[in-house]
Amino acid sequence: MYTFQVEVSLNGVEVAKYFDKYPLLPGVILLEQGKFTGMMSRRRLIEFLMRPYGQDLFAKEPLDVLYRYARLAVLVLADTTPILAAMQHILRRSPEFLAEPLVVQTADNSYRLLDPHELNIAAWQIRGIETQVRYERSQAQMIQNDKMARLGRLVDGVAHEILDPVGFIWGNLTYISNYSQDLLKLIAAYDECLSPGCEEINDIKEEIEFDYLEKDLSKALNSARSGAERLKKLVTSLQNFCHIDAVYPKPVDLHASIDSIVILIKSRLKGEITIIKNYGKIPPVSCFIGQLNQVLMNILSHAVDSLLDETVRRQLQPDSGQSVKQSNIEITTEVISQAATRPNEPDSRWVSICVADNGTGMSEELQQQIRENFSIEKRTEKETSLAVSYRIITARHGGKLNFSSKLGIGTKFEILLPLL
Repeated sequence: MYTFQVEVSLNGVEVAKYFDKYPLLPGVILLEQGKFTGMMSRRRLIEFLMRPYGQDLFAKEPLDVLYRYARLAVLVLADTTPILAAMQHILRRSPEFLAEPLVVQTADNSYRLLDPHELNIAAWQIRGIETQVRYERSQAQMIQNDKMARLGRLVDGVAHEILDPVGFIWGNLTYISNYSQDLLKLIAAYDECLSPGCEEINDIKEEIEFDYLEKDLSKALNSARSGAERLKKLVTSLQNFCHIDAVYPKPVDLHASIDSIVILIKSRLKGEITIIKNYGKIPPVSCFIGQLNQVLMNILSHAVDSLLDETVRRQLQPDSGQSVKQSNIEITTEVISQAATRPNEPDSRWVSICVADNGTGMSEELQQQIRENFSIEKRTEKETSLAVSYRIITARHGGKLNFSSKLGIGTKFEILLPLL
């Protein structure tokens, strides 16, 4: 920016000499008794002096006469104005004023001149940086998607390999249970037929603790069956979570997806947190299930982290005087209707998925940070898991992601997916 100020009493020829000496000066700031009164650009002054009889008419006149004669529209902006916003102000001017320099007012009430060409170069550089950042982010997102797709295929293959032996174990447990009962019946029949005083058989029974074995065998088989069932559910949940999305959305049972994710995160709960499911009657929803699973995992993990942090805080401060409450995460699903925003339009129907915890809640500052991560202006910055979730729900599924939080009450996230 340039600082070139003169009093309006100075004539045009003297200012023109300064312009010849300093060819980069875009104009001159006009002062009247030390106070800002306007601006005269180099181009305007030269135009006046180059007109027929211009030098005879204006050369010896003070700049005040030229300024009042020209009736220029001076654009004055604060020095805190962003470059892109200043460029928009310039482009809104009349075409005849597009090349006119703008006046920048500083914090100490001094004035400087800025050439719009220099501002345009800076704006294009910023646009170029933003474009480069978006390109690099899109490339990184493509690489990440490719990695996730490869990981999904790998996990799917491993899960399939685990499910095969689990299926063998699960299928044979029923036969092993039946066979063991038959063998116990046979042993009981032998006991009745043989003489009770057979020392050899009694020694073997005592050695293998036959009475305890007979009672514990069914319990062991039930435990093996329960473990195989849990392993099968866990592997199936992992397989569903790593689902690779197709090009188009497909109808999905959301309750099954939520159950799969709850199974995956149960290893972190360890009894401190209770998950309550309030499932309503909802139809299958067309969505990209892999991305929706990522959103549900992010939100549930956020709720679990919040409650676990509160549990640790209680353990470190046992004498805080506050009543200890059970930590809960409540998952509610239902179909809701929203009134139409335009006349003669039917009400819209949405599937609502609410995840609410009874933790300490969020401060206003933290809530504001989350809202800023949801905004478009923050796309060039580092994204959080909630920002990614917001983009998946809104941009990918045409839905809504709302949240609310109150200190001492808890936090609630609501996913709204449209029913087509």
